[in-house]
This record gives sequence, structure tokens and C-alpha cells, in this order.
Amino acid sequence: MYKVINGKRYNTDTAQLMGEHSYGYPGDLNYVSEELYRKQTGEFFIHGEGGAHTSYAVAVGQNSWSGGEHITPLSYAEAQKWAEEHLSGEEYDKIFGAVDESDEKRTVAIRLTAGSAEKLKRLAAQAGISASDVIDGMISKA
Repeated sequence: MYKVINGKRYNTDTAQLMGEHSYGYPGDLNYVSEELYRKQTGEFFIHGEGGAHTSYAVAVGQNSWSGGEHITPLSYAEAQKWAEEHLSGEEYDKIFGAVDESDEKRTVAIRLTAGSAEKLKRLAAQAGISASDVIDGMISKA
């Protein structure tokens, strides 16, 4: 399937299939099939199709519905969430890398503008935590 959404191309023929999930059987009213794709640009999207009782349904007349399909662009975080819900741990790791559960701290050198460095110090002081913890918290939320 090929679709242009918000000026961006989404094409299942040129993107890489990363994983898939389905429920039911084709032709069933509640059948759903979703495939996670990654474009060459790194962007993710879902190609989904489903029966008349699913979010993929399309109106075909007054009070009449049929199965349908569409493409949904996903953010990186949304793709991770979809993969967590629908793929195995091994499949998830192949796409996003192994989940790091360690709390081990590492020293990393970064360069900031003088203004950003001052703002970081202010944020840390206001929160009563170290500058490292401010940065770590921001990264973990991303």
C-alpha cells in the first residue's frame, strides 16, 4: 500500500517490515492484522487492515460498513509501545536493541553553550538534584 500523509510518503513496498500481529481470520468482522514498518529515513508506520467491527472499517453506505485498511505514522516511542504489546522480546530487541535495566552510571563528556550550562545548573538547583540527574531524567522521558 502506498499513501502520502502530511507530505510524507509511506509505502509498504519500499519500507522494511519489522514485525506483524494479527487477531482472528480474514473475512471475520473482528479480524485485525497490523504490520510495523520502518522507512529508510528511520520513521515507523503501521499498515493495518481489519473487518467491519474494527477501527479499520469503512462506510460503504448508510449504516453499512465493510473491512478496510490504512497506514498510520508512528513516533519512535509509539513504535516501541506497539512492539512491546505485540511482538516477542527477541523481536523487540532486533528492532530497538536490548533493554538496559542497569542503574550503572557512566561518565560522558558533553559540550553545552554557556547559556545552556547555566540553565542546567538552575534546573538542577531548583529540583534539588545533580545536573547529571536532570539530563538523565530528560533522556529517560524521551
